[in-house]
Amino acid sequence: MGLGLTTLVTLLKTVTLLLGGAITYFAYEASLRTRSHSIRMLAAGFGIVTVGALLAGIVDTLLHVDPLLALVVESAFTVIGFAVILYSLYAED
Repeated sequence: MGLGLTTLVTLLKTVTLLLGGAITYFAYEASLRTRSHSIRMLAAGFGIVTVGALLAGIVDTLLHVDPLLALVVESAFTVIGFAVILYSLYAED
């Protein structure tokens, strides 16, 4: 008896949220400790990517819409989050 695909996706999304939340939290704490704007932006970028995963899961499981909409939501948040992360790597404090 194996896991169904829906259960597997839910499990992986949960782990993604836990890890993304932890990375966001620790990066934010580091930004407070160091008073670094670039690290704060790094935390924001990871937070955006993590929120995107959460919203995609909500759209996919709770709303009765086209399943591709969840993929669009997650992809849009990922693009924005990665852009913020990239900015954080080049920003000067």
